[in-house]
Amino acid sequence: MVYLAGPGHGGPALVAAGYLEGTYSEVYPRVGQDERGLRQLFRQFSAPGGIPSHVSVTTPGSIHEGGELGYVLVHAFGAVMDNPDLIALAVVGDGEAETAPLEGSWKGISFLNPERDGAVLPILHLNGAKISGPTVLARKDPGEVRALLTGHGYEVIEVEGDDLPGMHHRFAAALAHAWGKIRAIQAAARGGEWDGSRPRWPLIILRTPKGWTGPESVDGVRVTGTWRSHQVPLSGVKGNEEHLRVLETWLRSYRPEELFDDDGAPTAIVRSANPDGALRMSANLHANGGLLTRDLDVPDFRDYAIAVSHPGAGRAESTRKLGELMRDLYRDNPDRFRLFCPDETNSNRLGAVFEASDRGFAERTDPDDVGISRNGRVMEVLSEHNCHGWLEGYTLTGRHGWFATYEAFAMVSASQTVQHAKWLEEAEKIPWRAKVPSLNILLTSTAWRNDHNGFSHQGPGLIQNVITQRGTVGRVYFPPDANCLLSVADHCLRSRSYLNLVVIDKQPQLQWLPIEQAIDHCARGAGVWSWAGTDDGSADPDIVLACAGDVVTMETVAAAAILREHLPHFRTRVVNVVDLMTLTRRKDHPHGMDETRFKELFTDHVDVVFAFHGYPGAVHQLVHGRPDADRFRVRGFIEEGTTTTPFDMVVRNRASRYHLVMDALNNARRTPPGASDLKAWCQQRLAEHETYVIEHLEDMPDIREWVLGDWADQG
Repeated sequence: MVYLAGPGHGGPALVAAGYLEGTYSEVYPRVGQDERGLRQLFRQFSAPGGIPSHVSVTTPGSIHEGGELGYVLVHAFGAVMDNPDLIALAVVGDGEAETAPLEGSWKGISFLNPERDGAVLPILHLNGAKISGPTVLARKDPGEVRALLTGHGYEVIEVEGDDLPGMHHRFAAALAHAWGKIRAIQAAARGGEWDGSRPRWPLIILRTPKGWTGPESVDGVRVTGTWRSHQVPLSGVKGNEEHLRVLETWLRSYRPEELFDDDGAPTAIVRSANPDGALRMSANLHANGGLLTRDLDVPDFRDYAIAVSHPGAGRAESTRKLGELMRDLYRDNPDRFRLFCPDETNSNRLGAVFEASDRGFAERTDPDDVGISRNGRVMEVLSEHNCHGWLEGYTLTGRHGWFATYEAFAMVSASQTVQHAKWLEEAEKIPWRAKVPSLNILLTSTAWRNDHNGFSHQGPGLIQNVITQRGTVGRVYFPPDANCLLSVADHCLRSRSYLNLVVIDKQPQLQWLPIEQAIDHCARGAGVWSWAGTDDGSADPDIVLACAGDVVTMETVAAAAILREHLPHFRTRVVNVVDLMTLTRRKDHPHGMDETRFKELFTDHVDVVFAFHGYPGAVHQLVHGRPDADRFRVRGFIEEGTTTTPFDMVVRNRASRYHLVMDALNNARRTPPGASDLKAWCQQRLAEHETYVIEHLEDMPDIREWVLGDWADQG
């Protein structure tokens, strides 16, 4: 059993339990089981150089940061998928139960398979209050709460009271009943006695007073049973003798003399309650999932490559190739790989996975359903919170997967992305934490190509969140075509303890690089596409045209082609960036280019017109500290959008090929003959576009069907 503490400041209980089990002293020898160790245990709590008041990455036995509020159940469900022997006991605080993610996560039992998966035992702890007021579920009629959870499909077990030791006995009986019910469900399913219907899994509602066993009143004001006990009930112990007396009385009520010997070590009766080794919850191997991680059996991604005779000659839906790779990952890894996607697997062109697995679903199915069964392992639920959280629990316990979603809707679960990154960042500092499979996020249906949707579907904000994470964790990739996507995906699947964000659209797009060149390009993270520009390397170019992102890469290459055609002696260098973090300085990120490499690509004095998939400020942030960083002129998404054509999106955001050509001419080291005429021509083309798209409801044919000419040589 692994324990997940949802309530925020529940750290003391789990740290204390780990200490009494002996695990804490094993992983932190300085906190020994003696008086000196006890003092260290107490002094480090919520103090500089110590540990948080939350159940955090520093707490043995934990995979969940208590206080994230809303994610405890999704982490629990993810932890038990393909983990048949594990029970995840998840305590849900009644304040936490008011959050949207938690409200949506009760439905996790609709996706568990008792033959193959473990079980989740939720404990909804209703103690009546949050920081400064009552909680909704605690004030509801108990029958309504019971009906709510019964309606979700649970067998509700209720425990209530404030009497000791009666509550301990009743709660122990409730746990025993729940455990027995779980094991009976699993035994029937695994013994061939299951009819295939969704089991009614147990859930415990625990009602206790807020601040139970603490001081009933302080300074004549009631504390126990009120919101006041959520705070520090005795804030004046350093200078108020009465507060100090009440505190001593309170602490002595736990009878420490029965629990610790004269040396400060737990007594024999305390130690006798502890299981051995990894059976201790604080030593559970699933809570240090890197110890259980097995490498994926990853097929050779080269086998899925698209043949590219020359750059930009043909189109393909790049994510389909990733779907084919995932299909074979499912076949070759039936117990340690899953795709999590909010009802968009086919839409995102990943549907090849259904050749290997159905969608998992434990509720009833209808004859009209396609690819849905209780044995399915493709996880689709229309909730980014569930998909993201399930994958977190899945990877933290040692398995591998992807979360794929529409780009704009990744912001729904952005807080989870940030919190998971923080967990990985802190785990990096803790030597006993083994590295876990990376959290891989695929963003598709991007801002630039939501043709039939609208402004609500146009938002690349998650990129901003990830680039601000520490370099030990954050990775952002913009593969420009299918072969680069395959190379990047292979790297992500094999990596450990990273947050990998991969951004590429699902629509048909030009393909640029043969597979071996794609591999080399992705390994470098960025490179000069000599076949796209007119720079032969003998002298500095007049302008550098840089790009990161599939659509803006096409616009950049098209801009370079226009300049080549109209101004053949104007020297352009085209630089494509796959690994966004290579733009940073090496001291800021391990992927950052050294100064020599950066100069080879961007020079140290030529202006750079940079077409970027996301918000322009991201590039400015990343190149800060580079030589003459002000020479970078970035075009990207500037919150202009609507339901419109693909090319109109780049026009509205001033990132079209024509805008890039004009930027290049305006910022070049020299003004070539014919520059004014070319800028006028670009303005004319933009005016023609505006008229055409309104009249014909599609882009102009020469834009819509544009490919790079046969003159493009691989070089």
